[in-house]
Amino acid sequence: MFETFKKDYYRMTGTKFSLFRFLFSYITEHRVRFVYTYRKLQCINKRRYLSRLVLFIHHRHLKTKYGLEINPDVKIGVGLQIAHPYNITINNGAVLGKNVNLAKGVSIGQENRGGRMGAPIIGNQVYLGINSTVVGKVKIGDDVLVAPNSFVNCDVPSHSIVIGNPCRIIHRDNATEGYVGFLVD
Repeated sequence: MFETFKKDYYRMTGTKFSLFRFLFSYITEHRVRFVYTYRKLQCINKRRYLSRLVLFIHHRHLKTKYGLEINPDVKIGVGLQIAHPYNITINNGAVLGKNVNLAKGVSIGQENRGGRMGAPIIGNQVYLGINSTVVGKVKIGDDVLVAPNSFVNCDVPSHSIVIGNPCRIIHRDNATEGYVGFLVD
């Protein structure tokens, strides 16, 4: 868990992990607090009831205060970066890859009927812009930039930019260059 969080920390702050920097960031930045509790809840021993309860209450407080609806059950790869951590919603069935950037107002939800019934699978090195929405059992490839205020309800190939509603897909190599930085393995 701690190695995963160190990679998340590097993506969020752009600095190597040290105890002093972590404590300072934990106190001053709620995105660091949220991601730390999220990762900790994912790996804490189920038999440690009191520790898990305290951590769960703290995580729940952060979720409520900042509108971050990301449960510990969501599968997110290493290098998670929450850029502007307010009003982000991710469905429990969604799967996010490595080096994913989430901006303010992002919604990743499921569709409850039809051919796209289910939750999205999002690849590696993906940037989801402000107020973008990804809905249904769709696959978003690697190196994809979803522009702000876009609505995605179709599969998106790798190396693409997605714009608008309905979504328009534009092929571009290095689509996330300049948007997804401080990549981790």
